[in-house]
Amino acid sequence: MSGAVTGRRRRRPPRFYFSLRSPYSWLAYRDLLDGHPGVADSLEWVPFFEPDELSLKMLAEAGGAFPYTPMSAHKHRYILQDVRRLARERGLVFGWPVDRSPVWEVPHLGYLVAARYGRGPEYIALAARARWELGQDICDREVIRAFGVELGLDGEELASAADDPRMRAEGVRVLLDIERDGVFGVPFFVDHYDKYWGVDRLPAFLTALAGSAASSGPAEGARPVVSVDDGHAGGCG
Repeated sequence: MSGAVTGRRRRRPPRFYFSLRSPYSWLAYRDLLDGHPGVADSLEWVPFFEPDELSLKMLAEAGGAFPYTPMSAHKHRYILQDVRRLARERGLVFGWPVDRSPVWEVPHLGYLVAARYGRGPEYIALAARARWELGQDICDREVIRAFGVELGLDGEELASAADDPRMRAEGVRVLLDIERDGVFGVPFFVDHYDKYWGVDRLPAFLTALAGSAASSGPAEGARPVVSVDDGHAGGCG
């Protein structure tokens, strides 16, 4: 997707850093898709995932680091209450999934494979439904493999993305973007130098985008803006 061009530097389009793990990212995803589908379509979607030992090693070798710290049990219990409240306000019913020895590269690198084939949004919809509506373990390769049938893609390629050195390298590139943009939790929205953290900051992000579009007009080659861990109230830390 093209962005605005200033001088010789191409300006990246606004970005939505999402996590298939995070309930707050899921709520932001639902708010975007349900209320602002045109905006959702215009954003660059970037997955945020906690790296395993191999990804951490590759990230360190590339000169990067990951800005995430585990939460306390008290914080986890608070999030469970808070997300239930927020989901109820939206008329959403969800089941809290149980993650057993998760490897977050499995679903997130699977997303990168789907995105290469132009099926990223559909993959996210399937993963969100599997995790938050059906309570499935999206780090289970069998769950990811089953997405292939509905997406018209090779389920084995999706499920084994974490074993593919090329996708591992692509994942490290994403992790470097996370560090470069100063992302410390999700959902996280970036528009040039402006940053917004948390589902409760989505309205401010949308207002800023509408103001930018009104003042500058559509960027050449860009789609028109028509009005996705677990952390604090509205954001993952």
